[in-house]
Amino acid sequence: MISTLRLAAMLFVGLGLAASGANAADSASATLKDPAGRTVGTALLRQSPNGTLVAVRFRGLPPGTHAFHIHAVGKCEPPFASAGGHYNPTGAKHGFLVTGGPHAGDMPNIHVGADGKLDIEVLNVKLALDARLFDADGAAIVLHAKGDDYKSQPSGAAGDRIACGVIEKK
Repeated sequence: MISTLRLAAMLFVGLGLAASGANAADSASATLKDPAGRTVGTALLRQSPNGTLVAVRFRGLPPGTHAFHIHAVGKCEPPFASAGGHYNPTGAKHGFLVTGGPHAGDMPNIHVGADGKLDIEVLNVKLALDARLFDADGAAIVLHAKGDDYKSQPSGAAGDRIACGVIEKK
């Protein structure tokens, strides 16, 4: 009986993994543009066994602290409200400082120097390059004017959206 239950459980898990990977990608990219249409960043997302590595090269940004998130819709029309809210396939709360958080789209703030340049790599352990991310309306990377406070619902009180890039499979 136990062996039958184990086999059934393994098949269930295996089928779930196969279904979620049906439209999976090993890598994806995004070109982030400001509201004037200038390219201010390029992102490469790579699936790993431990989450998704997000590597971004920013240029021409305003100095200071900025929130950096994955948003639920792959549409970047200024002022970028078209990108929807944060990517949150599991219905988690927003923020690293709250019980029940963070969203899969939450990432740490970035800190841009006076020269407006920043190269970063972030491992997002809750993000997968799978069918949920690449659904019918896609997803985007969004940069905000202010830093995320990591607790305000639903999006961290991060201010205006100053750059956006649609995530596309490579």
